[in-house]
Parts: sequence; structure tokens; C-alpha cells
Amino acid sequence: MQSLNRFWASTVVLSRVPFSHIDYCQGHLLSHHLSVARFYKGYRVRDCQDTLMTLPHSQDVRHGATDVAEIPYILPARSWSFYAIFLFIVIPLWSAIPIAWSFVIHALWTGNIWLFGWNGRMYFVAAIGEVLFSVHHYKLVRSISGPPPNVAGNLAERQAGFIRSYDEESLDDARPGSPAEAIVQLNAYDPRAIDFRERMRAWYRNASLESLTDRQRALLDEALSCVEKRAGKTIPDEPTVGVQPARLTIDEVNVNWRPLTWYLMVLGGNWMLKHWLVTSYGVRFGCYNGLEYFVRIPGSWDSVRGRRPLVTNFFLSDLLRTHSDRPLLFPLQPHISQNIFHPRFLTPMPRGEMTTCIVGLLQELGWVPPLDELDDTIELERKTKSMSTGVVMLSHSYGSFVHAWFLKAYPHMVVRSCFVDPVAICCWEGDMCHNFIYKPCTTGSDLLMRYFVGTELGVANTLQRHFDWVSNSLWFEDVPNAQDPDKTLVVLGGRDAILNAERVRRYLSTHGVSKGIYFDPNGAHGQPLIADGLGHDTIMKWLRVA
Repeated sequence: MQSLNRFWASTVVLSRVPFSHIDYCQGHLLSHHLSVARFYKGYRVRDCQDTLMTLPHSQDVRHGATDVAEIPYILPARSWSFYAIFLFIVIPLWSAIPIAWSFVIHALWTGNIWLFGWNGRMYFVAAIGEVLFSVHHYKLVRSISGPPPNVAGNLAERQAGFIRSYDEESLDDARPGSPAEAIVQLNAYDPRAIDFRERMRAWYRNASLESLTDRQRALLDEALSCVEKRAGKTIPDEPTVGVQPARLTIDEVNVNWRPLTWYLMVLGGNWMLKHWLVTSYGVRFGCYNGLEYFVRIPGSWDSVRGRRPLVTNFFLSDLLRTHSDRPLLFPLQPHISQNIFHPRFLTPMPRGEMTTCIVGLLQELGWVPPLDELDDTIELERKTKSMSTGVVMLSHSYGSFVHAWFLKAYPHMVVRSCFVDPVAICCWEGDMCHNFIYKPCTTGSDLLMRYFVGTELGVANTLQRHFDWVSNSLWFEDVPNAQDPDKTLVVLGGRDAILNAERVRRYLSTHGVSKGIYFDPNGAHGQPLIADGLGHDTIMKWLRVA
């Protein structure tokens, strides 16, 4: 029991992603390099933070501290809504494919196909379509089931990101943290070490170091040393029986099939939405170097005196209706829109290509100055601060990743930022990955999110084969004017089933962000997008300022 407690307190701290990308960025993503620590998947505690906050910072605290990382989490019982959604929505949609297969096989085996009338033949053609599509879908799943593609990355950026993810967070809201703070050895019972082990235990990994090069070994040794210092305990070498790794880009892709009918309905819905936007609001659809978008520019808008253009990744009819005096740009992302017929459905734009396309499109629209007209970054900052150029960015959920990419590449082109349920903030802690992909569903809303979004082929491919944790992580220092509530707004919901909103709020608070956070204790993921809600009203009011 003592050895188990030692293991539990010291080995649940390592993030799967940081280690995967240290090797990953060099093209050495081999299965025996995949993990350095152990994690009991599902053992997450969030309700003990009040106790933790009352503990002193003394390195000499011993048994007086409650190690929340050692308290197991018991999965709640499944609610009635889970079974209702499962029986009346998921099962009927899921069973469409086996029913189609059974119908086709029975018709061909018995020869009844020659006895069908027109209705029977139509059903048979539809069933044949589902059968052939299921084979195509299976081949697509197989095509993404292998190792993820190697992507070029800045090794220094990845090392810096790893260090930042293990930076000490102050438990005192009055003392902002620092990304440059040295990582020092903590005592195992230090409240900061306990808190670190608790918030990092969503990740687990176990690595063999026999075939690593000297440079790779040095990188892993350095990373491992940082983790042990930050956790306050030493990671043991022996594995623990029954522990499963949560290896996001390495694990088998979790995809549930969908019938052809579903994707045709999505395609039809998108076509009708497009037609409605064009006829009702006069939007224009276009494509810039492979980036599809739609834009609405009022004829009376003045690029110097008018309100700044708004760039957003999610559609709200309220934006088109209440912001008729400002330009709106909506970049489209077919890889997470269940548009399986799109040629780039399984090849999402990486960070570099996406940011280059967006800034090129903004320059073509005349919303930001051309880079070749500016001598240096100081000149760019001077022009954007004049408020006669630059854009306002509004993102939700996955869109916060793209928002983060753009802020890292062109921070001075964004004069104001609004983040709604931002999964990019604190994504290094593992809550988003665990909740969205690995955590067993217990409620109807969880099941709807998992089946209709999380396990859809395009979404699964994007998150489980093209996820780059360093690029996707949004740090406090990456957000211009993060402490200015007029320039930056973060909207969070306390009942968010995907991200840990309390952790995000605390991370921002420890870095001096206070008035720029709107926190709804009863808000769910996506709820601020619904009209007639406090979160929705807060966003609309904030957007009207400039």
C-alpha cells in the first residue's frame, strides 16, 4: 500500500502530450518512447480545492495536508437521460447500417429483389447506398488509424511550452504567476505540489529509453526532472498493473459509424443555411488559397471611421442582425463540420497555413495593413493601436485554437479578443482531452456530445491525429491586453462538461485577470451562444463597445 501511494502521488503528473511532442516534432514517434509516468485514468477530483486553498505554502507541511491526488474519483451513476438518449436517438441512428446490410443480404439471398415493387426497389437502392457508404467510411477510418503525420515544429518552442505547463501557479490571487519562474524542488506535501499532481493526473504515459539518442535522452531527462521537482516526488521505474495510457494522438481512433442519410441531411442543412444567408443578409461566400469563408461587408462601412470588423468561428444570427454596421468574417472549417464530401475533410489546415490564409484574406479585404508596407513590429503595433486598423476576434470552443494560432503569429492585428468556453486555455492540464474523448458518458448531454461530435470521423481525425498541444495551448502572455476588460473577455460556465472552467478562471486570476472574466456557475458548454441568456447578453454588450 505504501508503494502504491508513492506511485499514485508521484506518477500521475506527467502530461502525455508534452512527451509525445518532444519526440513527435523530430519524427521519432515510436511506441516504446510514448510515456514516462503512470496515470489512473478517470481519477479526477475537483471538489477538494476549497480545502487545498486553506493550506499553507510551507515546505515543512507533512500529514496535515490532504493530497487530493490520492483521492479516487467514483464515476457517477448513469442518469435516466443517458438511457433515454441511448435508446431513442443513438440506437436508431446507429442501427441504420446493420439494418441496411441485413436487408440487402436477405433480398439477394432469397431472390426477393425480383419481386419488389417500386417502393421496395427504392428501399433496396437506399440500402445499397448505405452499404457501399459504410464500406467507404470503414476505409476512411482505417486510413487515419495509423501513426499521426510528423509535423515540423520549433523544438525551442516545445521545450518552452513544456516548462510553462509546469510553472507554479500562485494560490494567492493577489500574486500573479510568471512563465519565467524557475522550477524548484517542492516537498511532496507542499500544497502547490499536491495541486499540481491533482490537475495533471488526467494524463498517463510509460516510456522505454533504451533506443533514444543522447539528445533525446537529455530532453526527456530534463523534462522528467522538471516534473519530479514540481510534483515533489520521484517517479518510480516499475509499471503498475491495470494502468492504461491516455495517448491522444497514438491511441486507436475512437470513431462511431454514421449512415449516409445523416451526412446527406447535414449537407442539405448546410445548403439551406447558405441560401438563407445569401438571400436574407447578403453575405458572400468565397475561398482564399483553400480557406473557405463567408463575409458580409455593409455598403456604408468606412474602413477608417467605422467599427472594427469582427472575425468569428461560430455562427450567430444575432451577429448579423445586431451588427449590421460592421463587417463580419466567418472562416469555415469543413474538417469539424461533418462535411464528409469536402476534399479537405480529413486534411485540416495546420497552424502555419491557417494563419497565413487568414492574414492574407484580411489584407485582401483591407482590414489590416500589408506586412510589406511596415518596417518592423513597432510600426505594426503603432498602426493597430490607432484603432483604424485591426480586427475583433470572437471564438468558441475549438475555435479558440485557431484564435490562439493567430494571436501567437500576429498579436498586433487583433485589437480585441473574446473567448467563449475556450478549450485552448489550460488544455495542457488534460481536462478537455479526458472529458471529450476518454471519460465514460453518464448523462444524456454527455452521450449526445460524444456520439454526434466527439466520435464523428472528421472531429476524431482532427483531435486524435492532428492535435499539437504546443500550438493549441493559449497562455496568458499570448493574449494582448489580457488584463484590460475592454480589450479581452473570457466567458466560462461552471457546469462545462468539456473544460474545467474553474481551473481556467483560476489560471487567469493568478495572472492578474479579474474584470475580464464572466463566470456563470450554472452555465454549460455552449450555453452563452443561446439567446436570452446572461452570458449571451454579456458577449453582445461587450461587442457593442467598439
